[in-house]
Amino acid sequence: MASTERTGIELARAALREGVWRAELRCNGPAPRLEVLHLGQPLAEVELTEAGEGRYALSVPIPAELLSDGVHSFVLTDKASGDKLGSFAIIAGEPADDDLRAEIDLLRAELDMLKRAFRRHCIENMCGGLIGSEKNGGKHD
Repeated sequence: MASTERTGIELARAALREGVWRAELRCNGPAPRLEVLHLGQPLAEVELTEAGEGRYALSVPIPAELLSDGVHSFVLTDKASGDKLGSFAIIAGEPADDDLRAEIDLLRAELDMLKRAFRRHCIENMCGGLIGSEKNGGKHD
């Protein structure tokens, strides 16, 4: 996902579920001191748990009071160096017409719908095509 060469810290496998953003953090050395900022203010709860040699489970509960309509960006930083380690955004409510991320999400949803319809069409025609080819002695028109 994200890597900061200067600090040797890498984020991987990030996901937001049930109001908690989780990621795996990999680093060479001791656990970093992390901070997650929203509108320049640090979130109160940022949990880093050892998950093996050089790996840590990062858990960031998103307070409900921070969410409202619009795009909300969260920035993960290394407190010691001030380096940005990664970021994530949450889009809520009616998507803004000029918000590119909202448009991309809508396009992905439409693309998924089209892929399902196309696959269904191919399956229906493949079965019909096989029946038709048996009638023609295995030859395709």
